[in-house]
Amino acid sequence: MAVQRAASPRRPPAPLWPRLLLPLLLLLLPAPSEGLGHSAELAFAVEPSDDVAVPGQPIVLDCRVEGTPPVRITWRKNGVELPESTHSTLLANGSLMIRHFRLEPGGSPSDEGDYECVAQNRFGLVVSRKARIQAATMSDFHVHPQATVGEEGGVARFQCQIHGLPKPLITWEKNRVPIDTDNERYTLLPKGVLQITGLRAEDSGIFHCVASNIASIRISHGARLTVSGSGSGAYKEPAILVGPENLTLTVHQTAVLECVATGNPRPIVSWSRLDGRPIGVEGIQVLGTGNLIISDVTVQHSGVYVCAANRPGTRVRRTAQGRLVVQAPAEFVQHPQSISRPAGTTAMFTCQAQGEPPPHVTWLKNGQVLGPGGHVRLKNNNSTLTISGIGPEDEAIYQCVAENSAGSSQASARLTVLWAEGLPGPPRNVRAVSVSSTEVRVSWSEPLANTKEIIGYVLHIRKAADPPELEYQEAVSKSTFQHLVSDLEPSTAYSFYIKAYTPRGASSASVPTLASTLGEAPAPPPLSVRVLGSSSLQLLWEPWPRLAQHEGGFKLFYRPASKTSFTGPILLPGTVSSYNLSQLDPTAVYEVKLLAYNQHGDGNATVRFVSLRGASERTALSPPCDCRKEEAANQTSTTGIVIGIHIGVTCIIFCVLFLLFGQRGRVLLCKDVENQLSPPQGPRSQRDPGILALNGARRGQRGQLGRDEKRVDMKELEQLFPPAGAAGQPDPRPTQDPAAPAPCEETQLSVLPLQGCGLMEGKTTEAKTTEATAPCAGLAAAPPPPDGGPGLLSEGQASRPAAARVTQPAHSEQ
Repeated sequence: MAVQRAASPRRPPAPLWPRLLLPLLLLLLPAPSEGLGHSAELAFAVEPSDDVAVPGQPIVLDCRVEGTPPVRITWRKNGVELPESTHSTLLANGSLMIRHFRLEPGGSPSDEGDYECVAQNRFGLVVSRKARIQAATMSDFHVHPQATVGEEGGVARFQCQIHGLPKPLITWEKNRVPIDTDNERYTLLPKGVLQITGLRAEDSGIFHCVASNIASIRISHGARLTVSGSGSGAYKEPAILVGPENLTLTVHQTAVLECVATGNPRPIVSWSRLDGRPIGVEGIQVLGTGNLIISDVTVQHSGVYVCAANRPGTRVRRTAQGRLVVQAPAEFVQHPQSISRPAGTTAMFTCQAQGEPPPHVTWLKNGQVLGPGGHVRLKNNNSTLTISGIGPEDEAIYQCVAENSAGSSQASARLTVLWAEGLPGPPRNVRAVSVSSTEVRVSWSEPLANTKEIIGYVLHIRKAADPPELEYQEAVSKSTFQHLVSDLEPSTAYSFYIKAYTPRGASSASVPTLASTLGEAPAPPPLSVRVLGSSSLQLLWEPWPRLAQHEGGFKLFYRPASKTSFTGPILLPGTVSSYNLSQLDPTAVYEVKLLAYNQHGDGNATVRFVSLRGASERTALSPPCDCRKEEAANQTSTTGIVIGIHIGVTCIIFCVLFLLFGQRGRVLLCKDVENQLSPPQGPRSQRDPGILALNGARRGQRGQLGRDEKRVDMKELEQLFPPAGAAGQPDPRPTQDPAAPAPCEETQLSVLPLQGCGLMEGKTTEAKTTEATAPCAGLAAAPPPPDGGPGLLSEGQASRPAAARVTQPAHSEQ
């Protein structure tokens, strides 16, 4: 891929410097320049492309370069520089001409291979994409057409296969005469298939397959087609003779998906994608009776295609499927940009490429493969190149090369390292001395030249084992030539170097120096204690694998608090995080002590006191935890709680609805009974006092009775509804009123609430009476039904016509 040229190749007139972490230097130093576009000093205008050459014939590989002269152009074959000779000539425009292409004639080297054009000038070197050159060939047929017999109106199919470069063109002959391609019944597929539909007698003959390319022409064996008489016309299930094959193509090629179906009546062939996406219409056509042709394929055409043969007017169908894979050569989404950066700063190039399959990215520096290491880092699948602490040796042309199985592409950019005149030299005599386990003192001497404009120093610090990107800096005054670096890790090696800064830029870096912090005893480890039973403990802490690197570990001591001597030490490695103590005294209080140690000694201990008294009782009530069982039980309990909540809410809703509707029914029933028990004639004041007492003469009286929770006087009830005595037995109760109605054999009394209160029921059978209280004065009496069943009115029965007989149960018996 050609790389664009920047607008101007001029070198920036003023030095530009890095952005540092130090606010003071940020204010004093100018910012670095931004990207200047693609490499302007050297770039390819035309790169060589893949080609097929005819042995013995000349071939030219194109290459044109734009850049600041003088530009030197050479060629590589399979990574090795190609020497000039009479066999291959470098043309004036940079192209390469091979006069007589060779294909291993008599031991001579073949000219097949991967070719690269290399251009170089004073700014650097660039390498073109790889161009694969192959010799034109034609193999023999490895599949010849076979003799076929078909019925009139049926389908015949011939196929031949042959390999060649470039891909051979396949044609067909019938009886040594090219077939008529205008005949709609004849379908020629590019992959070497001939289909004949609606067979007729005149289609009989001998067919040959003819393959041709620039290398040769081949003719297959003959295959005879015999067309028999017309078919019987009987029904035949739809069937797919040949379905689509799996194909792997490159973008812009043509995909041919074959589908030949038979049946009587002739089936209807349709196509679809297995993923349900539409096939589309652009570049899509159907050849013959069902072959799908996709021209100029793209990556979006990749997928599984399904051919279906349907019997007309029914849902009877047969299917076959094939996978189409479309590859795309690598192409750049983002090109690297040429940049200029001051010496000692960081340069970064970004290059993003896409393709199918995803391309692999490599970087070249002046034509040589650049790998990670030192101050060079590759990140994000090699799409980002970072060079820290750049110097004169890093000034070059950098190339991003993206390559996959479908092809390769390259893009280039130039790094310019800026230098300012009069900058100080690097600080001298840099030394680092360990002061403690967390501090190192770094000292240095002033540079030899150009020290008057120095505004300060910057000390660069990182662990010796860390990559350069984890480096950090600390600023130092210009009058100070030593600095105490603190907050370091014990027993760790660190790397230090320093730069001097002026308003015009930074000096080059000093020689790095190494120093290791002193070691120290470890800190107290965090410790927790867990009672496992009446005589056992479990001790838990965090593992410290680093202790093993310093000949260390843990020491464990324990004792009953009443004793003076400890049991231990129990030595444990640094990777251990727990320990169990058993066979302890259940009645004692224990002191447990844990400390970490290394080659520098023992650290401070962590002490815990724990009592085992009462642990046996707690263990009996609460056995040791089985975390897995508890977790399963918690999950089961949670599920049960959720189900219980749902059931409870449902029950509450049904209860509320039942109470609401039941309350309404009881109120209506009480009002109906009150109306029926009230005499229709005479003023209210002249009514029978018994009726008044039964029904409640006034609303205020009913309310007063309800508030006082009075009961209906049973004597009044007996006067109104005297119970019938047994035959031949005297009635011990007072004599009834002669005007009273005749008694019933069995009378059931129900006291119903008029104010929506509770329900009171009373039942009198022969000489027995049962009462139930209620804060209401309403009462309804029901005679026993004819079938001898209970005569108690339910709430649902309160509004039925039978309630009209409730006020006079004795008369109903008469």
